[in-house]
Amino acid sequence: MGSSAFFIICVLHSLIATISGVLILFYLNEVSVLGHGIEIAKKLLGSTPHDQLVIKTYDLFVGLMLCVIGLLLFVVSFVKEREFQSFFAKGCVCLHVAMRLWRVYFERKLEDLAYDWPRQVVGDFVLAISWVFFLVNSWREKYD
Repeated sequence: MGSSAFFIICVLHSLIATISGVLILFYLNEVSVLGHGIEIAKKLLGSTPHDQLVIKTYDLFVGLMLCVIGLLLFVVSFVKEREFQSFFAKGCVCLHVAMRLWRVYFERKLEDLAYDWPRQVVGDFVLAISWVFFLVNSWREKYD
């Protein structure tokens, strides 16, 4: 059961990362307008041509990074070794907790993104809790 749960969680997280990356790469303006509204989406694009180029380059790297993370998660989903699965799940929990802390302490202070951080913290929590459930399930199987 633990191995199949690891596979399912990895594939779901892989899909989330890959779809997010593709949306950022190809439909950033539409996603920004949908998520933030027209006014804030325009502010997030930058005011000068130099700012716009830097922001566009940054966004492309973020989208590409998410696609690579999605591919990495898909590849890792086929690993059957229980110790690695446990180690990987603990690392993912730490990563999501770090992201949540970043959002709480820094992102909420940004005026244009101040209302988005609670929704994103909930998303980080849900992603982290899926790994925690896997760890609890694998510990239960190990010690029963």
